[in-house]
Amino acid sequence: MNNEKEPLPLPGNFDPQVNLPSREENGNVFHATISGMNLAAQLIEHGTPLDMERAEKVLDAVFESQERRAGAPHYGNFTWEREDEMVEDLNAVHFTIMPLIKTMLHCGDAVPASLRDKALAGIRLGLEAIARIDVHLRYTTIAAADVFDTCIGGELLNDAAIMARGRDKLRRWLAFTDRSGTFYEYNCPGYTGMSIERLAELAALSNDEQTRTIARVFAVRAGLSALLHGHPGTGRWSGPFSRAYQQQVAAKTPPEIDWMRHWLESGILPAWAATALEDKTMPLEIKETSDAAGQQMMTTYMHEAFSLGVASKDLSSQANRFVEGESSVFIAQFTCGEETGVLLSKYILDEKWLGDFRTTPSRSNTQLQPDEGRFWGVQDKTRAIGLYAPRVIGARQPCSGLKLALIWMRRDLVDEIWIGDRKVETLPADVPEGATVVVGSGQVWTAVRPLTRTHLSHNPPLRLVEHQANLALEIYNYEGMAKTFWELGWPGSFYQGMPQCGFYAEVALRDAYSDGAEFAQIVAGGQLCDEVEAPFTYDGGDEERLWNIEYERDGRSLGIAVDLMQWKLKQRWTEDGDQGWPMLESPLAQQTSDGKVEVAGAVLECGKAAAWILASSERRCWVAAYHGPEAAPLVFQVPEGKVEIESMGTGMVIWDNGRVRIEANDVRGTPKVEGGELAS
Repeated sequence: MNNEKEPLPLPGNFDPQVNLPSREENGNVFHATISGMNLAAQLIEHGTPLDMERAEKVLDAVFESQERRAGAPHYGNFTWEREDEMVEDLNAVHFTIMPLIKTMLHCGDAVPASLRDKALAGIRLGLEAIARIDVHLRYTTIAAADVFDTCIGGELLNDAAIMARGRDKLRRWLAFTDRSGTFYEYNCPGYTGMSIERLAELAALSNDEQTRTIARVFAVRAGLSALLHGHPGTGRWSGPFSRAYQQQVAAKTPPEIDWMRHWLESGILPAWAATALEDKTMPLEIKETSDAAGQQMMTTYMHEAFSLGVASKDLSSQANRFVEGESSVFIAQFTCGEETGVLLSKYILDEKWLGDFRTTPSRSNTQLQPDEGRFWGVQDKTRAIGLYAPRVIGARQPCSGLKLALIWMRRDLVDEIWIGDRKVETLPADVPEGATVVVGSGQVWTAVRPLTRTHLSHNPPLRLVEHQANLALEIYNYEGMAKTFWELGWPGSFYQGMPQCGFYAEVALRDAYSDGAEFAQIVAGGQLCDEVEAPFTYDGGDEERLWNIEYERDGRSLGIAVDLMQWKLKQRWTEDGDQGWPMLESPLAQQTSDGKVEVAGAVLECGKAAAWILASSERRCWVAAYHGPEAAPLVFQVPEGKVEIESMGTGMVIWDNGRVRIEANDVRGTPKVEGGELAS
C-alpha cells in the first residue's frame, strides 16, 4: 500500500449510504453495478490505506448485486443496477468483473488479504457464470468480453480449466469470423472499438505466447476495418452500422477519428496500421462481409466531402429489445461547414420517435430511436436501393402506423428542398407518387425516388415533414386507428407476402448541379424498373413472389430482388454482374481465403485460409497476415523484395522500409528475405 500520497477523492455522485455512485433517471435514483466496480478498481490502484478501506466497502456493495443464492438460474451474475430485483441483462457479469480482474492482476499482491479474498471469490463466481452463459460468437462485444475475462481471469486464478476455455474460445471466435471477413456485429462506432481494445489488451496481458499472437492479429484485422471507415473530412466513423446509439448516428459525440488516432498513438494498434486511416485516396469504396451465410455485408463509399454506407441487411441475430433496432443500414454523413450533416433511414411503427422508447427504467429514452424494419439493400458508389418490411406485424398485436422515414438530422443544416422542379418553401409538403425528392445540405445533394409501396390504408401519406428539428420524408404503408392486419399474419389463411416499401437514393456534390431541380431531372431520367409478381395466397411451401428493382443510367445499373413471401434476398447486382460476399475489398487492403491475396503491387501466397494485405507504397510499408490456424508455407512479394517462410501458423509479416519482422506462431525454418533485412 502507498502511505505517501493523498487518498483518491470520491466522485461527487458517491452515495455514502450504499457506498456506490448514484445517478438520476426519469425522476428515480439508481446505483449502477459496473460504475461501482470501476470505482473499487480505481481505489485499489490508487492504493493508500484509506483507499483500500473504501474499496472494500464499495466492493461489498457491488457484490450485494451478485446473485449468490445456490441454485438460482443466474448464479454468479449481477443485476445491472442495485435497484433491480433480478438479473435480466446477462451481459452485466462480463462488464462487472472485467475491471476487477485487471486491477487484481496489476495490484493483487499489495491488496489486504480480506479484500483480496473477496475479490477473487467474486471473480471466480463471475467466470463460472460466464462459462454457463457461453455467449454465441455472433454477439461480438460480449464474445470479446468473455474471451478477455476468461483468459486473463483464468491466469489470475491460475486455473487451467478456465484458461483453456478462454483460449479455445478465442480460436473459435477467430475461425467463426474468418468464415466471412469481419466481426459479425460489424462497424459499431462504440462496440467495435471496445472489442478491438479487449483483444489488444489480451495480447498485452496474457502470459501465453500463442494467445498473445492470435489476439494481436485479430485486433489488427478488426482495427483495419475500423480505420478504413474513418472519414477525414467529417472526422466521423462512416457507416453503415450494425449497432449504434442516437448520439453516435447524430454525430453528437467527439469525432471518432480522434479515438482511432489514439489507438495508433498508444500502441493499441501498431503505428503502421495508420495507412488504413491516413492514406486514403478519395474517392474510394470499401466492401466487407460479416456473415456470408446470412448474406450480411456492408458497402461504404467515401469522397472528401461525404460518405455513404449501405448494409445488405439489418442485424437480425437477436430478438432482444436491448439490441434489435440499433442498425443504421443506410446512412450518409457530409460536411456542412464546421458541422456534420447526417441522413439515415428507419422503419417506424406506431409513430415511435426519439423519446418514445426506453429499454429499461434506468436507461435514457433518448438513447435510441429504434429501426423496427427488416431491410435488404444494395449500393454502388453514390447510388443505393433500400427495401423495408416491418419486423413484427400480423394479426396479434394492433398497430397504428407503419412507415419508412428518410431522416435528415438537423433541419437547420438543410438549405434546399425540391420535389421534381418545384422548390419547397413550407412544410409539411405532400409528395406525388413517382416524384423525385432532392435535398441540399452542406456540400451534398441527395435524391430519393420512393418505390412501389403497399397501401394498408386508403391513400397513406407520402410527405415531407419537420419533426423534432429534423427533416423527414415519410413513406407510409399504413396510417390510421390501431388495428391488426389479418392479411399479414403468418401462419394464416390470408397471407400474400410482406408489404412493399423502399427507395432509390443517390448522392452528388452540390457544385455538380445548378440547383435541386436539375439533379432531380437527371435522376428521374434514369430507367427505373420496379416490378412485382402477382399476389397469391401462401400455402407455406417454397412458393415465391419476387419483387425486382433495377435502376439504370449512363451505362451503370444497380439492382436487387427479394422474395416477399419469406422476405429472402434473391439477388443483388450491378452492370458488372452479381455482387458477391467479399471478405474485404478496398484500394489499401484486401482479404481472401483462397490462398492468394493481391493489392497495390504486393502478392501473398499462403495456405487456403483467411489472409490479408495492407499496402502503402508511399510509406514503403506492406503487411501480410495469415490467420491459419494450421501452419502452411508463405511467400510475400512486395515491390521492394520478397519474404519466404517454410511454414507458419497465425501471424503477420511486416515489411517496413526494408526491415522485415515476423510475428507468428509455429514458424518453421529460417525465413528468407530478398531486398530487405530480417529484424532480429
